[in-house]
Amino acid sequence: MSTATVFDVAAYILEKVGSVTAMKLQKLVYYSQAWSLVWDDSPLFDEPIQAWANGPVVPALFAAHQGQFKVSRESLPVGNPDNLTASEQETVDAVIKYYGEKSSQYLSDLTHMEDPWRKARAGMLDGERGNQVITHAALDEYYGSLPPGTEMTA
Repeated sequence: MSTATVFDVAAYILEKVGSVTAMKLQKLVYYSQAWSLVWDDSPLFDEPIQAWANGPVVPALFAAHQGQFKVSRESLPVGNPDNLTASEQETVDAVIKYYGEKSSQYLSDLTHMEDPWRKARAGMLDGERGNQVITHAALDEYYGSLPPGTEMTA
């Protein structure tokens, strides 16, 4: 298990990419967790990810940036990027390289097409509030099973 928290991962992302929308930060944290499970066989952080209407959200991180449209390192003072190991930093760097230039809406739409979010929200209406947890097993199974050439590589 990682000793890093979701706040450490968010702080690392914000130091690398600068200010981003709250939605984009949530999606980058989500994809960092997913690919860490696939590549490193371990989670980056222990806080749960829930399948909210606009895609995957870490409620603990949401509570820290709630009310902010854009989040910066200065506006989210919690978290220490130095708590990530070199291997964890490599994983997050690869996620930033692959997903970092994409818009918040693109990333939200992408998560809506992928099984972990869809399965966690099975039976729910579009836009309906929900707090179902997206499990580590669901993330590892889906992203680890993508055909060669369609997944990112660390």
